[in-house]
Amino acid sequence: MLNWFTEGGKNYAHYRPHYPVALSHYLSTLTPHHECAVDVGCGSGQLTQLLSSHFQSVLGMDPSFDQLQHAIKHPSIQYQTASAEQLPLKHHCADLLTAAQAAHWFNLDMFYYEVKRVLKPSGVLALISYGVLRIDSADINELFQQFYYEDIATFWPPERRLVDEGYKTLPFPFTEVTTPILHIELKWNLMELVGYISTWSATKRILGENKDHLLNDFFTSLQQHWPEQEAKLSVNWPINLRIGKLL
Repeated sequence: MLNWFTEGGKNYAHYRPHYPVALSHYLSTLTPHHECAVDVGCGSGQLTQLLSSHFQSVLGMDPSFDQLQHAIKHPSIQYQTASAEQLPLKHHCADLLTAAQAAHWFNLDMFYYEVKRVLKPSGVLALISYGVLRIDSADINELFQQFYYEDIATFWPPERRLVDEGYKTLPFPFTEVTTPILHIELKWNLMELVGYISTWSATKRILGENKDHLLNDFFTSLQQHWPEQEAKLSVNWPINLRIGKLL
């Protein structure tokens, strides 16, 4: 039996995919000033660290102290425990406000009130998500898609649907900006893929309901199809963006 370790922020920091540099570069082109960026729901700082290359100061906000304990450190980044609905920030202090793979958990009315309060008049809001991964192996990718969409479909929280839709159905009371096509592309071995799956909310629910066999059966199937455990395969996620300026 595989130990589907659940070490919270530690696993999240280690196994969640990091965004490409092209994303933070694009976001930096949207704002006329680069004094302050705020990353809300920052988790362990995958996007936060990239923003530090373009902004004089970056604030990472997350309600989970455990996540922030494992966040990526940088001299220009300050992390603080805070919810998206109550940001401990001054009025009109931020040039850019981002929420990466997090907005589906927010109370949007309260969050958008905070966005409008915190952003400068020239500021930009970016909601970022990445879709379902694809693996560059026809049989392994087919196994993964069946596992995700069929075998464990009922274990996903309803908010996950918003991520799969790329946040397209979220209300968005801002002047929307046309966005480029971006992807996350990595090379992963078998255990890196398993580590990523261990961070899913669906996985935590499966373990909580003692349905471990669903995970172990999938792992066994992966082992049978993977070239060898240390072999690395290309893994790709589409990045979905909703970018807006204040009305």
